[in-house]
Amino acid sequence: MATTPSRKTGRLSGLYTGTGSFDIVGRRRVWYVVFGLFMLICIGSIIFRGFNLGIDFTGGTQIQFSSAGTAVSADVQAVGSVYEHVTGHEAAAVQTVGTGNSASVLIRSESLNPTQLVQLKQALFDTFKPIGPTGAPSLQAISDSDVSGSWGGQITRQAIIALAVFLVLVTVFLAFYFERAMAIAALIALAHDVIVTAGVYSIIGFEVSPATVIGLLTILGFSLYDTVVVFDKVKENTRGLLGLTRRTYGEAANLALNQTLMRSINTSLIAVLPVVGLMVVGVGLLGVGTLADLALVQMVGIIAGALSSLLLATPLLVDIKMRDRRYQQQAARVVARRQRAASALAGEPDGQPDGDPDLSDDGVLATELRRERAMAAAASRPARPGKSVEQRGGRTARPTGKASRPAGKRRG
Repeated sequence: MATTPSRKTGRLSGLYTGTGSFDIVGRRRVWYVVFGLFMLICIGSIIFRGFNLGIDFTGGTQIQFSSAGTAVSADVQAVGSVYEHVTGHEAAAVQTVGTGNSASVLIRSESLNPTQLVQLKQALFDTFKPIGPTGAPSLQAISDSDVSGSWGGQITRQAIIALAVFLVLVTVFLAFYFERAMAIAALIALAHDVIVTAGVYSIIGFEVSPATVIGLLTILGFSLYDTVVVFDKVKENTRGLLGLTRRTYGEAANLALNQTLMRSINTSLIAVLPVVGLMVVGVGLLGVGTLADLALVQMVGIIAGALSSLLLATPLLVDIKMRDRRYQQQAARVVARRQRAASALAGEPDGQPDGDPDLSDDGVLATELRRERAMAAAASRPARPGKSVEQRGGRTARPTGKASRPAGKRRG
């Protein structure tokens, strides 16, 4: 029972110091299944359910009037009830914009004919009596405008062009600064983040507005930041790896993940906190719908980007690299070296060398294994009074068979 807290403490300390032993790459099949299932759910929702497009994409009518100084509190629910009573269907969006004297109510709906528009404005005036520019209730205080769906289409086309240019530049940068395998893995993780973010919007049913498209572009930087940080550490750990037999490419990449794990968690957490504040303050207190769209897409994108950079991008990189025959041969040499060292150690009684240790890599590894086994055996024995096991260098004192002579008595 006393070992469990120490193991937990060791795990946490290793997480903070970058010396953890989390086998992320070794469990990559599990991550592939989890990410694959979630992507299938998101793709299915996008195909069969679609998106809740706002009037910026579909076109419609927008009505706005000041809610400051109204005779009756112009809350969102009451405005929606008046709209439904006049038109016979629900509004696409009813929200409060601004605070204090600048507060106003914004209604977005499908296109209304002139008769419906006059009836709706009259009903809103009779219910809320908004204050006009002259300081008195006025029907002219309620403004209306038609929104064309072509504007949202233009924003979408520009966003797609910007996304294509961004992907081309990122691919060129990763391919030249790192290597082609890292560029492919990073782009796959980036595609995952975009699909998951769009799928969450489809599942929840939030209205897709131009702010959503802009927010989708901003998360691309968050998605690639953690991936580039991890890949830079992988590049450092695998430099000259083909000439070494200490660890395989997967083990070196897993070591890089453990070394950068806490940094990725802290970076993502610091990035998510302002977005949470944006949602709580902007949506909960101000009731601004545009902030809700922008905050949601950024939060989902940051979380998806952090998870994909740690659990998807690096495992994909390992699988791509291990398709190379050179890294397969290097991994085989690592396994063979470890087997030879274990066989050499198993042939020595009590882990004691029968001659001079070999100065090759196998001999060095066998010497390390002998030392570890000797330390473990010494630690399992009861310590005698005097010097501790550590002070004796991991060796127990051997009996000499001669009784110690008292001081002062010596042979002539």
